[in-house]
Amino acid sequence: MIRVAVLVSGSGRILQALLDAFATGPDTARASIAVVISNTPDAFALERARLCGVPAMVVAHRGRSREAFEAALAAALEPYQPDLLCLAGFLRILSPAFVARYCHRILNTHPALLPAFGGKGMYGERVHQAVLDAGVAVSGCTIHLVDDTPDGGPIVAQAAVPVLEGDTLEGLAARVQVEERRLYPEVIRWWANGRIEVRDRAVVLHPSRSAPHPVGEPAARPANAIPV
Repeated sequence: MIRVAVLVSGSGRILQALLDAFATGPDTARASIAVVISNTPDAFALERARLCGVPAMVVAHRGRSREAFEAALAAALEPYQPDLLCLAGFLRILSPAFVARYCHRILNTHPALLPAFGGKGMYGERVHQAVLDAGVAVSGCTIHLVDDTPDGGPIVAQAAVPVLEGDTLEGLAARVQVEERRLYPEVIRWWANGRIEVRDRAVVLHPSRSAPHPVGEPAARPANAIPV
């Protein structure tokens, strides 16, 4: 079993999907959510964690330098010894030094098909509005590993949704969130089963821990995810 720490900043809709899968659902033998940490004290995500019996705490960023905040965050994580950090609506950019502590062990979800509509300042409704303004036909979500470039880490999986004629920000966001809530737990299952490997900044998805792809063979992609 792997131990997962989830970092949040807001309402926790994506966190709820992870709690349903790994705190109360049938996948509890694969992964456990060890702790939920928010950088904002009024995040409803904290209440979601507590209702599922998961430790929840605040490590506030306000009034602290980035270095001091990340030192406090690392100290809060230390007792739980997480194997994997999952960012779920966590609105802080982690420094290269912090990311290096958990190299290739931090996952994030982004509400668009990276590398499009990503980067510093692109989150939440800003992303969906940019998609609508661009007039593209397809959007979606991306689950990726975190590196020292905002939204620039190796992509693990993506799922697409159509952008409809006359679409609204709320309608597009709702369809993307459905896919995020489905795909994020699935990627954590892959991680727990040893299927994810990083090779030269690209992710190889093995069919199983015991039967990895030979080096150089294209990685498998789930049928409902799009190739990158």
